[in-house]
Amino acid sequence: MSAHETPSGQPSMEGGGFTLKAGKGSASMEMECPHQNGLLYMVPGDRSWVCEDEVRPAHVLAGFFKEISDLDDARIREAMNRWGLYYRQRDLKSQDGTQTGPDV
Repeated sequence: MSAHETPSGQPSMEGGGFTLKAGKGSASMEMECPHQNGLLYMVPGDRSWVCEDEVRPAHVLAGFFKEISDLDDARIREAMNRWGLYYRQRDLKSQDGTQTGPDV
């Protein structure tokens, strides 16, 4: 992904059909290919307010997919399989950058 600023000064990253724009208090992710086009907004919510603006998109998406996969719903699994989408939660990194947790 390549990073730059939008005309409004917001940081933006592009690559793979995605454009991520992170601003103060919100972020948006454009997803576009010749067959699909969508826009996803990420704002502070009950579980996403803890992260700073720059990393909130990662917090929102990782948390959302963790919660969705924890539902263990066959309809969700089937939809994800149809689209070739899989999610695996990973251990957090410690302050020194090393992995922590039982999988280490």
